Amino acid sequence: MNKNDDLTTRLIHHPYKPPEGFEAVAPGVHKASTVLFPNVEALRTYDWKNKSGYTYGLHGTPTTFTLEERIATVEGGEHCMLAPSGLAVITLVDMALLRHGDELLLPNNAYGPGVVFAQVELAAWGITHRFYDPLDPADLARQITPATRLVWLEAAGSITLEYPDIPALVKCVRKVNAQRGENDRAIVTALDNTWGAGIAFNAFELGVDVSVQALTKYPSGGADVLMGSVVTRDLALHRKILLTRMRQGTGVGANDAELVLRGLPSMALRYHAQDAATRALATWMQQQPGVLQVLHPALPGSPGHGAWKRDATAAACLFSAVFDASVSQAGVDAFCNSLRLFRLGWSWAGPISLCAPYDLASIRGHGWKNAGGLVRFAVGLESVEDLRADLAQALPALHA
Repeated sequence: MNKNDDLTTRLIHHPYKPPEGFEAVAPGVHKASTVLFPNVEALRTYDWKNKSGYTYGLHGTPTTFTLEERIATVEGGEHCMLAPSGLAVITLVDMALLRHGDELLLPNNAYGPGVVFAQVELAAWGITHRFYDPLDPADLARQITPATRLVWLEAAGSITLEYPDIPALVKCVRKVNAQRGENDRAIVTALDNTWGAGIAFNAFELGVDVSVQALTKYPSGGADVLMGSVVTRDLALHRKILLTRMRQGTGVGANDAELVLRGLPSMALRYHAQDAATRALATWMQQQPGVLQVLHPALPGSPGHGAWKRDATAAACLFSAVFDASVSQAGVDAFCNSLRLFRLGWSWAGPISLCAPYDLASIRGHGWKNAGGLVRFAVGLESVEDLRADLAQALPALHA
């Protein structure tokens, strides 16, 4: 900077740089689209893909690289990348690993928007999909064909919370891969690990290839940010997905990364506190008149309880109540409207308790047979006694 330059120029090119060595509890927030290089050689050689340098804000800053490394640690993986939402990382994995003529296998309790992506976008690109019963590894084995290239897993299943035998499902896929020729592409297993959050179990120790999370949920914890992550242990697989993200042009903002970094230190505490509260409420709820069944992996009798007991050490904040056939959908809606602390809203793992009624017969045409309505509850951080009282005062509305 020249002292004779105009004031505007001098402000933009000001020479002052703060001293190195500042350290605080919270990581620094680095915002950038443009990244500046010290010389032409650096411009040509810096590599963002291995986190050895910065080239453009879309590909990472110190803030997002820090969050990626911490999420990889949480999940027990080696490599992590971020995307703008949980759904974004599901679609990212699909697009990175599938091409025209391939087949995708989905559990019949898969996250709805991910299913719709397969039904619409993937189908339009010539990629087929079919469903399998996640509680029956033999059914997965029957569904695999020479065109199968990706198998999605969910633990626990969306809304109905069935807990699959992940090692048995992975074993089915590995058996097929072992029989394929050297020139055949292997089937990849990808787990939606949002429910487990890297705390209930280690996905990679159970054998999966890819683990995705909606960081919107537990890692954030504040119900105020959207973000997703993809974690792997295999560098080649990571690079394949990473380069697809680059070509999509998707990234995350530094302020959003800051919010998730702020939530991570308390995540395990929140997870276990909400787990304990949820088990207490789920156990109480299954004893109430009109409730046919309560779905929660830690409850004996809930689908997949045995696999959960063997493989997991904790459960999340969700449980679903299935009402008997005498309860109409209007009654279910009236019950939800009568709740005062459980608010109506999507998502979960935030500080406030939520509920949402579902007509599973219409959205889960493949496999859901119960006639009664269903309400999914997400337990927040309120007093368990207050939440139980709220449920009790609303239950008469089921038959009002």
